[in-house]
Amino acid sequence: MQAALDEARQAERLGDVPIGAVVARGDEIVARAYNRRILDADPTAHAEMLAIRAAAAALGDWRLAGCTLAVTLEPCPMCAGAIVLARLDRLVYGAPDPKAGAVRTLYEICTDERLNHRVEVVAGVRADECGALLTEFFRRQRAMGKK
Repeated sequence: MQAALDEARQAERLGDVPIGAVVARGDEIVARAYNRRILDADPTAHAEMLAIRAAAAALGDWRLAGCTLAVTLEPCPMCAGAIVLARLDRLVYGAPDPKAGAVRTLYEICTDERLNHRVEVVAGVRADECGALLTEFFRRQRAMGKK
């Protein structure tokens, strides 16, 4: 989770929402990414999506079996779907997302029995630290008159 937090801080330094993600196989990080929605003007440039794409490219396979994705915020429906489709073995996330969380909060996409793949989920890892980054970012945004 520390590497994902480092990525989140990079997004924040660049003015984007501080969410970071890493994909690891065993003890080796094979991909890392941070949110780039604002930077790239791309609604799909979530940290998870970018990390999954980078991991698939690095490993030369769209199937990320044997890999773990660590992300600072509970994934949204788009990202949770991509996690399942990428056949990731495990998801580790920090803060829950009460507005868009699709792993445990609003939906349970990663463990839905109706899908052809299920992902082991570890929730709440360093949740306070992950959540504080987001809370402070949005507090500053509101102070500047941004929504």
